[in-house]
Amino acid sequence: MDVLLLGASGRIGQRTATELLDRGHAVTGVSRSGTVEGIDDDEFVAVAGDATDSNDVAKLATAHDAVISALGPSDEESAAILTEMMDAVIEGLRRADVDRLVWTGGAGGLKVGPETMLIETDDFPEEWVPVARAAIDAYDILTEADDLAWSYLAPAALIEPGERTGEYRTADRELVADDGGDSYISMEDFAVALVDELEEENAVHTYLGTGN
Repeated sequence: MDVLLLGASGRIGQRTATELLDRGHAVTGVSRSGTVEGIDDDEFVAVAGDATDSNDVAKLATAHDAVISALGPSDEESAAILTEMMDAVIEGLRRADVDRLVWTGGAGGLKVGPETMLIETDDFPEEWVPVARAAIDAYDILTEADDLAWSYLAPAALIEPGERTGEYRTADRELVADDGGDSYISMEDFAVALVDELEEENAVHTYLGTGN
């Protein structure tokens, strides 16, 4: 596939680009600067783009088969930019006539009990609350886009650089944790999950939790 990757310069974005390229896909990697470090492949092109501008998204997405988002607010940006990005990406894909979207979401909205989301637990860090709530708001916007074949994948409670094992577990709208209650996934394996979902389309219109 020809894949447009938003947020390609970030840690998850870079690993997702590598995973896509290793599987034979062509990747257009979007960042604000137009620069993506550490990727040298003939099937990769880095371009500048603004994911809060639907016109920009439409122009970039045209002639691509699918879009993967690894977007997230930078340290200088308000968490509310997540909803701006979601609105712009949805509208941009419609204008470009692209209907496949795989979105990197947040774990805060995943359930840890029948009536409890992770963000509502006592152990959830207070400093993460604004971004987590914005990610939930962005997901709510996405659920209204019935005309798009979207998938919303969230990592485990802890995601960090690590090993690519190619193995992970998923759960529909639930936090994935081990028997001891630890919830973890490497960025490498999360990239595997994103590309697996792109290719297999097993979780269309689904908020999917992932974990090792």
